[in-house]
Amino acid sequence: MGISLISISHQNAPLAVRELFAFPENVQADLMRQMLERTAAQECVMIGTCNRTEVYAWSEREESIFTDMQNLLLEFAEASEVENIGDYVRFYGGTRAIRHLFRVAAGLDSMVVGEDQILGQVKRAHEQARKSGTCDVYLNTLFRYAVTAAKKVKTETDLSRTTVSMATMAVKAAEKTLGPLHGKKVMLIGASGKIGSVVLKNLQCIEGAELYITSRNMCQACADRHHKVTYQVMEYENRYELMDEMDVIISSTSSPHYTITYDKLAKYLRTSKPRVLVDLAVPIDIEEKVEWLPGVRRCDVDDFQELARANNEKKQHEVQAADQILEEIRLDFERWMVFQQALPEIAQLKTWMLQEAEKKGFEKAIDKMFYRIRDHSSPEALKAFFDHMKTG
Repeated sequence: MGISLISISHQNAPLAVRELFAFPENVQADLMRQMLERTAAQECVMIGTCNRTEVYAWSEREESIFTDMQNLLLEFAEASEVENIGDYVRFYGGTRAIRHLFRVAAGLDSMVVGEDQILGQVKRAHEQARKSGTCDVYLNTLFRYAVTAAKKVKTETDLSRTTVSMATMAVKAAEKTLGPLHGKKVMLIGASGKIGSVVLKNLQCIEGAELYITSRNMCQACADRHHKVTYQVMEYENRYELMDEMDVIISSTSSPHYTITYDKLAKYLRTSKPRVLVDLAVPIDIEEKVEWLPGVRRCDVDDFQELARANNEKKQHEVQAADQILEEIRLDFERWMVFQQALPEIAQLKTWMLQEAEKKGFEKAIDKMFYRIRDHSSPEALKAFFDHMKTG
């Protein structure tokens, strides 16, 4: 009985494997409902980002729950034939599952430690589960505690003071090859998406860069325009026509298909010059073969590991402070959970005490309650109970 988690993330799975489990939101909702309908769990929340697919579950049973969760995940991913799939899947139960969610929400388990986007992604995952009707009192409370803990880390540590994210690293990846982007032409595909909108804000801070954006949701892209720095909005269908002019192309969509293919790009590139293509999507947006074209360097989210390492090393002191905050709130949640699970027994105890008070008086009922605690507790638990009473 309790919280369980199955996780496939950048910590243990390469991009090629993560792609198999990168489900669109409607499929995520269906998977969560199937988890309940097939009694694999009684509550379920799924987090899906470019770096992780994680399913959190609450169940009153313990036997075979991880097997059922994994089988359903593999079924939806059509990945039952993947060799050594066990090398890429991690299972957590109880305290380990709770602690993991807290660290995820606070950005401690991210490729870029302290990145800001993950908290919003955790909130959206919880909201999606609520709308799908797949979470109730236990996971609702767990995710509220996780968000509270993450916000406390954000305000009480310097972990997020220096903003580094997948979006900022996309710019750094381009600058690593091309140098400063002043005067460079940059195309952003997927500007209205969750990550694309953040990338756009970062690009707008680059003085002198010429920005071109394209999105399937053109109305949203135009609505997000910042008056400080101008950019041109293109029709998505016409994106290839301007690619020959571009120095940098960044793609971040939720499309199941390529936004840039080798054959079409080769057809439109006429000018020989260094170009950087940055793929922030999972599944990938940019066909890997584009790197075969002269002057083209392609990078995806797994290529950011080295860029992220320096940031993560600088933040280790703040990580320790953050972990202390998370542990305190995790203990609060687990105390709540033990109390919640004991509500039927608490109700019985209250009824018994009222009956005893009617028979022998309130003082005798309290004495008898303490004797019951004594007779049904281990010496260690009994000592801990009275130690806590001393400290109030």
